[in-house]
Amino acid sequence: MTDADIAGATADDQPGFELGGTPAPSAGSSSAYRVLARKYRPGTFEDLIGQEAMVRTISNSFEAGRVPQAWILTGVRGVGKTTTARILARALNYELPDGSVKGPTIHMPKMGVHCQAIMESRHIDILEMDAASHTGIDDVRQITDGVRYAPSSARYKVYIIDEVHMLSEKAFNAFLKTLEEPPEHAKFVFATTEIRKVPVTVLSRCQRFDLRRVDSDVLMAHLANIAAKEGVGAEPEALGLIARAAEGSVRDSLSLFDQAIAHAAGMVRAEDVRQMLGLADRTRVIDLFQSLASGDIAAAFKEFRDQYDTGADPVVVLSDLAEFVNFVTRVKVVPATADNLALGETERTRGRDFAAKLSMRVLSRMWQMLLKGIAEVQSATRPQAAAEMVLVRIAYVSDLPTPDEAIRMIDANGGSSPAMSGNGAGNAAPRAPSAMLSSGGDDGSQLRAVASSTRPALDTSPRPQMIAPTPAPAEAAPARRLNTFAELVALASEKRDVQIKSALEADVRLVRMEDGRLEVALERSAARSMINDLSRKLEFWTGRRWTVIVSNEAGEPTLRAQAQAAKEKLTDGVQADPRVQAVMSRFPGTQLVEVRRIVPDTGSGVDESGPVAAAEEDDDL
Repeated sequence: MTDADIAGATADDQPGFELGGTPAPSAGSSSAYRVLARKYRPGTFEDLIGQEAMVRTISNSFEAGRVPQAWILTGVRGVGKTTTARILARALNYELPDGSVKGPTIHMPKMGVHCQAIMESRHIDILEMDAASHTGIDDVRQITDGVRYAPSSARYKVYIIDEVHMLSEKAFNAFLKTLEEPPEHAKFVFATTEIRKVPVTVLSRCQRFDLRRVDSDVLMAHLANIAAKEGVGAEPEALGLIARAAEGSVRDSLSLFDQAIAHAAGMVRAEDVRQMLGLADRTRVIDLFQSLASGDIAAAFKEFRDQYDTGADPVVVLSDLAEFVNFVTRVKVVPATADNLALGETERTRGRDFAAKLSMRVLSRMWQMLLKGIAEVQSATRPQAAAEMVLVRIAYVSDLPTPDEAIRMIDANGGSSPAMSGNGAGNAAPRAPSAMLSSGGDDGSQLRAVASSTRPALDTSPRPQMIAPTPAPAEAAPARRLNTFAELVALASEKRDVQIKSALEADVRLVRMEDGRLEVALERSAARSMINDLSRKLEFWTGRRWTVIVSNEAGEPTLRAQAQAAKEKLTDGVQADPRVQAVMSRFPGTQLVEVRRIVPDTGSGVDESGPVAAAEEDDDL
């Protein structure tokens, strides 16, 4: 078949060129299927997405008759460089059989004489060369020797050179004269992903266009349009995951969507895309972020382990975590960032909440630690263990003072460093209160741990704390009164001391308490230095000396045990409800896994109550 035979065909005879068209299978072909990235390749400037600035400039230049002799297109992979080059070649040589089009035009409503051959890269006057495999001066010499001959059938000879930065220095130099003063019938289109490797002498002879990454919301709309044309159902969240994974590349998004259709074998759901890409559930990544921001190492460990057990890669989990940190930071700087529809509703809502609560210093510190931690995990022999240690570091520093807070603490104590003792010795060790154990009471049944700040002792706390010396009486702040154990836990939370707060909730059973005196029983899991740390910090926080006593009485259950008991009671009560029993009898095998209270929406965008009661059913239901 010759070019003339193809030229005589109409647009209706040659499907597969318009967006969404299906090509007719060639004779003898075993399969008519084409991947989406080729099937929906743009054929006109109107089909290009996300490149409005370039399209406008080229359109104006064609309309005004100011067509340059050379273009150079640059951008990341898959944004349309080669496709744009072919569309340019088609626009330069657009002709209709009736001869109504006399010159280059961007208006190509139907297939022209040369269009099919140009877009299929088989036109004799349109030469496409891959500079990655033709890098030498001999390859360029063939172009410079042939450029002086007029085109065979088209209006212009167009030379499309892909990955032009791969040409050698001598090859570039051989191009310069021809590129600057080519024959009137010759045009050049260069494409490259490494524009900085192209000599400035070549750049100065070309009209340059930087093809930008396509926004995620634009990619989502494009994928939704293709899904409708293909008759494939797809969840918006699934399309959003694909658009974000493509990182602005149209070709990557179509390849991933093609793979997702095959993976799902039906409706493309977000869960299928996560499994295909090895991503963790976005909500679970946000839960992990919340645990780290609040310093809850146990909850962070559990969430990370659950994600790891379901197949999530530790590097991917940390990368997703870093991406969410970046998102929260951008929302804090530009709140409109959270309006991007390519993001899930949960991610946008909780991102706004975190941006309002966390300082820029905390977010920057978390980002730096994740950036370094990802590199460590990638090079570790045990990535899972390395990732857990990264999480420990992030949670550990969640309640440490920032540099400006530390300076204010030093200034509040007369400009002396907290690391210096009261005698003024520059290298003296810090003075910490000691714990004195003694048996006391009328019957000798109590084991008392009386904390005193008058004698130095070794601080065996598992983490360093910034301890300010007790201020002089004349400068002491007003004493703070604590009358209930709940007020004590709230104070530890207010001071951002996650270690003490966690110990009070999980390791302490209250016996008696009054202002200045606390009597408790300890769980076996309590740290040895806990009483010492607690009394020291209570004195620092309240401005008065506290007596903390360890008793052998049973005391009340721990706060964590009380919360667990209340949760079990609530679950038992709900399970006994006739309506719940009716549902469970209707669906055999159903289990009540969690019950949470529902409170009215406060309008804050944060789900304060959590999800409603959830039921876990058998796989066959």
